[in-house]
Amino acid sequence: MERFLTAKELSEVLKVRPATIYLWTHTEFIPHYKLGKSVRFRENDVLQWLEQRKSSGRKTLKYDISSQ
Repeated sequence: MERFLTAKELSEVLKVRPATIYLWTHTEFIPHYKLGKSVRFRENDVLQWLEQRKSSGRKTLKYDISSQ
């Protein structure tokens, strides 16, 4: 069976406050499962979610100053 994380465990992995995790679930920003009063996160769902938000970083502008 695949591993499910609690909000506290996920907050430790992502290095954010648990309140941030709960905000993300409330706004449907992060994939989650609601089990009664508990919220759980499937590890693979979170990894895919993170991969979709991956950025290639800041683009560097190159200037040609030789023609001035």
